[in-house]
Amino acid sequence: MSGKPFFITTAIDYVNNLPHIGTAYEKIGADVLARFRRLEGDEVFFLMGNDEHSVNVKKEAQARGLDPQRYCDQMADAFLSIWRKLRISFDDFIRTTEARHAAAVQALFTKIHQAGDIYPGKYRGLYCDSCETFYREKDLPGGVCPQHGTQPRPLEEDNYFFALSRYAQPIRQAIEEGRIRILPDIRRNEILSLLDSGLEDISISRSTFDWGIPLPIEPRHVVYVWFDALVNYISAVGYGWDMDRFRRIWPADVHVVGKDITRFHCVIWPAMLLAAGLELPRMVFGHGFVYLKGEKMSKSLGNIVRPLDIVDVYGSDALRYYLLRETAFGSDGNFTWENFTERFNRDLANDLGNLLQRVLTMIRRYRDGRIPAPSSLDEEDRALRDDCLGLYPEVRTCLDPGRGDLDFHVALARIWETVRHANQYVDHTGPWSLHKKGLEERLNTVLYCAAECLRFLGAILYPFLPEGSGKLLAQIGWAGPADPPRAEDLLAWGKLQPGNRVASPEPLYPRISDSPRQTPGASHVETPQERAAAAAGSNAPEEISLDEFHRVDLRVARILEAERIPKTDKLLRLRLDMGKERTVVAGLGRAFDPADLVGRLVVVAANLKPTRIRGILSEGMVLAAGEGEALALVTVSGPAKPGDRLR
Repeated sequence: MSGKPFFITTAIDYVNNLPHIGTAYEKIGADVLARFRRLEGDEVFFLMGNDEHSVNVKKEAQARGLDPQRYCDQMADAFLSIWRKLRISFDDFIRTTEARHAAAVQALFTKIHQAGDIYPGKYRGLYCDSCETFYREKDLPGGVCPQHGTQPRPLEEDNYFFALSRYAQPIRQAIEEGRIRILPDIRRNEILSLLDSGLEDISISRSTFDWGIPLPIEPRHVVYVWFDALVNYISAVGYGWDMDRFRRIWPADVHVVGKDITRFHCVIWPAMLLAAGLELPRMVFGHGFVYLKGEKMSKSLGNIVRPLDIVDVYGSDALRYYLLRETAFGSDGNFTWENFTERFNRDLANDLGNLLQRVLTMIRRYRDGRIPAPSSLDEEDRALRDDCLGLYPEVRTCLDPGRGDLDFHVALARIWETVRHANQYVDHTGPWSLHKKGLEERLNTVLYCAAECLRFLGAILYPFLPEGSGKLLAQIGWAGPADPPRAEDLLAWGKLQPGNRVASPEPLYPRISDSPRQTPGASHVETPQERAAAAAGSNAPEEISLDEFHRVDLRVARILEAERIPKTDKLLRLRLDMGKERTVVAGLGRAFDPADLVGRLVVVAANLKPTRIRGILSEGMVLAAGEGEALALVTVSGPAKPGDRLR
């Protein structure tokens, strides 16, 4: 391909522990941006990787009785498995133990050394072993590491130093001129404040251990882990081993990193590049943290939620959607199982999943499973069409890092406005009533508009929900590209071809019936399935006696009237004949046209305690099987009459 790719990176990860959902947050955000740019037709180069040269990595390997390289190989396999299950669409995965990376590190070190910005010296100061960072006393609030809350230890050793102090003004100038943008603004202000406080030269080698890349000028020293790690952004694209490739891809368009390491990416990294005469990255985005019930996740606290705790049970889309919908990407977020379940059920299962299911069910029921051809659009149809046509431009603004913050949550909120609009459109137009009245031409238009809206939703959700997006587009019979979709297909109404056959509806996101919870004293999450299995093996009663069964009064009832309850698409008010009249509120509205229910003989649990639902006293429960659009009534026939008891 010709032209420069859109180059996106994430921070590379330490391999002394597997990632938690806070780590996944960063990768998901970058992946959404990468997928959106592919949807727009851009050539994208999306880079991720592992940081494998570290004292902590060597310690962890030794604790497991492994050679450090063998340990890193195993962890790389584990990380890659997690990212693939999350559907992170990286184009390259760099490891700092690779030969191409070592070549780039030594080439960059040599370039900076030749420029006169590296010199030998002795380091005396404070060092945090957990984050492998040298600190000044003024950077230690309360005398402890701001990331780990531990007291750094005094350290003295022979090192080589980088003349960082020379670059405070050039970096400030680059920020002010917009040659490197820092988002959100709070991160930019932090970096400017740090520059104002003055920079000190930093150690870039270690001489007290050997797990690292040797210095080309002094093999007894290895490159300090942070200098080593930052070079991954250029080592992966050819620096030091394929300069033509490097010149085509560099600079990075966006570095997506955690807020705790923006100073490395916005001060040390630009200084290294300036010293070597290389272009600066165009943007650094410092995202927030994800906390568990307000507390930062940590291995020592035992409060870590792993991505696979969620993905293996609820799918990758569930975690992706929750993390990006719940909180602004540049701010700190909070994960709770209760909020996760509520968000999943309300937005994914109910709003989006039920919309797809009800539209497909009606197309199959009324049009033999084929997309009908529409006629002229009325005001409601045009409003839905215009809503869909407005989706792509508005989402594009939210996801354009050149215009401001990466507002994933705003984009998803806007998309869900259309999801809810589509559900309201189906309620207001009432395809079941149109069919009952014989208004077949109007029914064709309504069903087509609803399906075409689903096409827009499937395409625009591709960056956020890649698994569900593909399933949705396949179920509505979309024959165009879906991985990725094309932006041009989001700019025109009427792309869905009449006559295409829709699939039998399959739930996109089956509703979570019970909230998962954290197993006490462990990081494992007990899922509803595990809890059910545990109950099956416990002393919980699973059988009832015949006497207990006879306590349930099941009666035959004839539906005399059925009407929708305002402001809900699910609930119907039924007037029943059970030998005497009775009112029941039933959740049948997504599966049945109220008019189609009148006259049916159904089964009612008659001795339930009456309860008020939406202000209506409901005196029993109509029996049905299934969920959503796929409900089937339990009915009776033959000589049974209203009021008869089932035996």
